[in-house]
Amino acid sequence: MSSTPTELLRLFQKHLPENAIPYCVQLWEERPFHFFVKPPRNTKLGDFRYQKNRSIQTITLNSDLNPYQFLLTYIHEVAHLRAFDHYGTTHAPHGSEWKALFKLLLEPLLRESIFPRDVLVPLKLHMRNPSASSARDLFLMKEMSKYDSGNSKTQTSFFLADLAPQTHFELAGRKFKKGETRRTRILCEELDTGKKFLVSRLAKVIRID
Repeated sequence: MSSTPTELLRLFQKHLPENAIPYCVQLWEERPFHFFVKPPRNTKLGDFRYQKNRSIQTITLNSDLNPYQFLLTYIHEVAHLRAFDHYGTTHAPHGSEWKALFKLLLEPLLRESIFPRDVLVPLKLHMRNPSASSARDLFLMKEMSKYDSGNSKTQTSFFLADLAPQTHFELAGRKFKKGETRRTRILCEELDTGKKFLVSRLAKVIRID
């Protein structure tokens, strides 16, 4: 947890691109909040939940995010905080008010001194109409994932979205067959049990046939 400039700076030096740190500290100084870096969560990259009975709100981010995903998620959540400060509970969480603030807060960072060019190009496209989660943008997430810690760059690891239908693959030690795509998820059948599951298009899988 971080509620002091010293602790915040320590976390930022560990997780953020160096050139983005002063701006991210500035955002916290303008509107302080409690900040946690959490163990990885499968369902979200970060979190902000407005509590109207508290003057100091809380933002959390996952510890396993690469520096560019950490930065994007940090700005995403700070935009939520600013939206609730400006509009209270009357606005949609990812509606036009939040989108406008997200664009405004991220704009100073959209340069090659912060993001590498291969991330910056799809990120600028994404920010024309940002979605509730950057994970829905397959092009952006593919480029962003190049900078994940321990990225093996082997030929056996794929995004599920890149496999052809009916392909067999392994995920978390279990074997599946890829089925039809449903928006951001893909219906997959577990080979051993015949049970069907909706799996994220961006799941990293190992092709087994």
